[in-house]
Amino acid sequence: MRTIISKKNVPTDTFKNQLLAWSQQFSQVVFLDSNAYQQKYSSYDCVVALDAFTSIKTDYHNAFEDLKQYQQQTKDWLFGYLSYDLKNDTEVLESNNFDGLDFPDLFFFQPKKLFLLKGDQLEIHYLRMCDDEIDSDLEEIETYRQPTTDNRQPKIEQRISKENYLVKVTEILNHIHRGDIYEANFCMEFYAEKAKINPLEIYQKLNSISKPPFAAYFKNNHQYLLCASPERYLRKERNKVISQPIKGTAKRYTDEVSDQKAKTDLAENPKERSENIMIVDLVRNDLSHTATKGSVEVEELCGIYSFEQVHQMISTVVSTVEDSISPVEILRTTFPMGSMTGAPKISAMKIIEDLEDTKRGLYSGAVGYFTPNNDFDFNVVIRSILYNTQNEYLSFSVGSAITSQAIPELEYEECLLKAKAMFEVLKY
Repeated sequence: MRTIISKKNVPTDTFKNQLLAWSQQFSQVVFLDSNAYQQKYSSYDCVVALDAFTSIKTDYHNAFEDLKQYQQQTKDWLFGYLSYDLKNDTEVLESNNFDGLDFPDLFFFQPKKLFLLKGDQLEIHYLRMCDDEIDSDLEEIETYRQPTTDNRQPKIEQRISKENYLVKVTEILNHIHRGDIYEANFCMEFYAEKAKINPLEIYQKLNSISKPPFAAYFKNNHQYLLCASPERYLRKERNKVISQPIKGTAKRYTDEVSDQKAKTDLAENPKERSENIMIVDLVRNDLSHTATKGSVEVEELCGIYSFEQVHQMISTVVSTVEDSISPVEILRTTFPMGSMTGAPKISAMKIIEDLEDTKRGLYSGAVGYFTPNNDFDFNVVIRSILYNTQNEYLSFSVGSAITSQAIPELEYEECLLKAKAMFEVLKY
């Protein structure tokens, strides 16, 4: 049984920072922050889950079925991630590229301690609580001071050279012109070996310059995700399922006139619109596998949203599902998200695997949670740094959608734009 209390009038930003810093003593941490970004679909401003009571960790073999059984047995809050390579569980696919991070393909845990923040309202759920444990923890959190640490600037290297990138994008264009695919999301890795960073401090810097609606700090022992994602993968609210794919990116400018022009140009750009619409069609098809007949709708097509670093083109696709449909089945039939694969999805994933040099792992996967009443919310893991303290390997990847109208040089520039924030925070 969970013990639930509410505490009012929490100073939101101060408390969030203290809670995150205090949480570092635990082996498992999931910190999800909307950064007060105004959005239609949202339950909480910040969610923090700590310390595994039970957990599931597995490779891709039978992963979705194992997760389904775990979710049905616990009937509780569960937090964790789905890596991109779970594609191998749903289709006859492989992941044979280099992997320096060595994360499991899937990991979820049932937290002992859970904090849900909405405005100044704090809701606390503890599992098998000891006497006065909540009061004691709150006192610690509210007086906690984050220790300072020494960091060493990692030497960032590029897995695919610019010249090789241009060659590979040209190969994708050849596939498109032959009719093998319409679109492919092609990604490349930046990495550092023998990296020694403080993950918490890097996350705080990344979040402060990005302020995205789907920020996530994830820790499982020596494995870390520092995520500044602007994109939702999939959310379930009772019988409604919501997908919000991003396709289309433009640079922000400090000058208001230039910034508005960039926003208008993005909205009217035929290439960016075609990228987005192709993925919307893919998402509609994915949602139809579990939707009630005729319930899949495009709620918003090619809306333009502004973030600290970039403008993005975002569409919203929704469906209705029956109560009998397992939440894990909804994830299984839509994963990986179309915005990170291409169309048709299976053909695009095969081409991606052949041309990319790195196993994607958690990058372009999803982090989020299940609730006890079978709802869920997951982001898309992009604009993120992954780090393994055990082997001191640090990685971040970026990508763009390649369509028939793509110009390889411009796609490369878009990748560097998306990598800008990660480079900035890793320079001490």
